[in-house]
Amino acid sequence: MSVIIPAFNEEVTIGNVVSRTKKVLEEMDVVYEILVVDDGSADKSANIAEEMKATVLRKVHQGKGYALRHGFMKARGKLVVTLDADGSHKPEEIRHVLRYIREDRADFVIGSRFCYSEANKTKIPKINRVGNRLFNDLIWYLTGTITSDSQSGFRAFRASLVKGMKLSSQGYEVESEMLVKALKMRARVAEAPISFIQRTVGRSKLDPIRDGARILYAIIASYLS
Repeated sequence: MSVIIPAFNEEVTIGNVVSRTKKVLEEMDVVYEILVVDDGSADKSANIAEEMKATVLRKVHQGKGYALRHGFMKARGKLVVTLDADGSHKPEEIRHVLRYIREDRADFVIGSRFCYSEANKTKIPKINRVGNRLFNDLIWYLTGTITSDSQSGFRAFRASLVKGMKLSSQGYEVESEMLVKALKMRARVAEAPISFIQRTVGRSKLDPIRDGARILYAIIASYLS
C-alpha cells in the first residue's frame, strides 16, 4: 500500500501526520510506503518528513496536482491513499476510507466531509461549501453520479486505475480530473464519511476564485476528453 502526502510549507504539521499514518498502517499489519511529495517547500517540511522515515520526493514548486502525479508514478503499492499534510484529515480514518476497496465493493473511494455529517459544514468556509456543491452538481449532470464531496483530498483507489489515467492537472483541480476520469473508465466509486479539522496554523493555499475556475474547466475538459 502507498500513502501519498503532497506537502508545501507544512513544517508545523507534517511530522504529526506522518507519525500517525505510520502508526495506523503498522496496526493494520500491511506492507506500506509513505511518500511525501515536497512541492518546493521553503521551510523544513521535507527534512522533518525524512526524520520521520517517510520517503521524500523533492520537486520544484508546481502545484498539488503535479505533486500527486509524481507520487502516483513512484508508488509501488497496489492500493493508493492520498491525504493532506496540513492535519485537516485524520490518518486514523484510513481504515474507513479503504474498507469498500478491501471488500471489493469499490475501486475509487472519496473520504467525504459531508457524507452523514452536518458538524463538518460549520468548519468549512461558506464559499468553499458553495463551490463544492456547484462542482458536485456539475459532475452529477455530466456523469449521472451523485457525490457529496468531489473536492476531498482524502481518497483511496486501486493503483492500476490511476496509472491508467492520463492526468494533466497542476493544481487543486486534480481531484476533479481524477474523479471524472474514473467515472468515465466505469470505476466503482463510493464515499466514506470522514472527519474534518480546520487548520489552526498556516494558511490555506487554495484561492476560491482562481482555483475554482480551474476546477470548473477541469471537470468539463475531463468529461469531453
